[in-house]
Amino acid sequence: MSSHLVVGIDVGTTKVCTIVGEVRADDIFIVGVGIEPSRGMKKGIVTDITSLSAAIAASVHKAEKTSGFDIKRAFISIAGKDVAGFTSRGSVGLTGNRGVRDEDVERAIENARTIAIPHNKEVLHVIPRAYSLDGQEHVRSPIGMHGFRLDVEVAIITASASSIANLDQTLRAALIEPDRYILNPLASGEAVLTPEEREMGVVIIDIGGGTTDLAIFIEGSVWHSAVIPIGGDLITNDMTHWMKVPFEVAEAVKLQHGHAREKAVGQTESFMVETFGEEGMVRFQRSDIAMVIEARVTELFERVQREIKMSGYDGLLRAGAVITGGCAQLPGMRELAQDVLGMPVRLARPEAMTGMADILRNPSYSTSVGLLRVGLNMDPMEEIAANGNGKGRGLGGWLGGIFKGLLPDEE
Repeated sequence: MSSHLVVGIDVGTTKVCTIVGEVRADDIFIVGVGIEPSRGMKKGIVTDITSLSAAIAASVHKAEKTSGFDIKRAFISIAGKDVAGFTSRGSVGLTGNRGVRDEDVERAIENARTIAIPHNKEVLHVIPRAYSLDGQEHVRSPIGMHGFRLDVEVAIITASASSIANLDQTLRAALIEPDRYILNPLASGEAVLTPEEREMGVVIIDIGGGTTDLAIFIEGSVWHSAVIPIGGDLITNDMTHWMKVPFEVAEAVKLQHGHAREKAVGQTESFMVETFGEEGMVRFQRSDIAMVIEARVTELFERVQREIKMSGYDGLLRAGAVITGGCAQLPGMRELAQDVLGMPVRLARPEAMTGMADILRNPSYSTSVGLLRVGLNMDPMEEIAANGNGKGRGLGGWLGGIFKGLLPDEE
């Protein structure tokens, strides 16, 4: 059974997580992990290159120490409020009495992506949704089929060019060459969605510290993606204003006493916290904290619901929603999501891992683990995407760079 080593770095608002893994047919064998608190990023946007590069370097160093490999390149997660997606179509004429070849599919996809992109945007992903051959629609894989005209419909996902440039500079300051930038919910979906969910229609909702990233999968492919600038940190900020406490104290209260549904909390439950400008401790009712949290989380899922309806695919999500990410673990979150979205909801965490995997079996690390699978499974026939200079790179180029960067440390 063939296997390869792949590196993924999830650069988030609250943490930087570097994972080195050997991706196999049935699982991922984790050989190195490095987790460091994030500094210098807010809502998926770099705000301090020096601080963030130091956090990335520290995370990478920890992964190097645990894995025994020198890390130079990696697949990188990306989010941010400027991420946007739209649909395009491309076609190509077929000549000769032969079946469709790989190069025909490549040309059709390239034609689909040859459209005007704003100068301040950069293409992250070009993902085929469906093919048609001589008008015959719903063709999954046209390779080998005969016809005269091949059409493809693709989802094009873009991000802010300046945001990518700043993240690029930050990574290089940490001595890391980015092999590819991968949208957060695409990575998370690879880690936690089942093939049946992807086929039937599902929305994955990755609730992080700075943003909530979502992607809609239908018929096995991505049909829509979006980033909502609300995450766990905004919930904590609400609590700091209401409780008059530092952010770190509010975060600890959220993790220890927080609940997303006020009615699920007993009216007599309380706890003591030291606040600003007060001598001694102040008592808070847990139900009051739940009220503050529920208001913000309800707003979040209402925003998600609007985004789903705007996509036009709300009637196609037969598998409902899957929530993941660090904030998704908050008690009552799944039930509230189910109430607001009006569909079945499950809480997911990455599985199918061995090696140093115990710490990663948590919704907080869905994107981190998913980066490894996306990185290896990415097929140039399934996606032709752009790198920093706007030119497409094939799978061999991406993986070749990673293998060269993974060299054992010298004794």
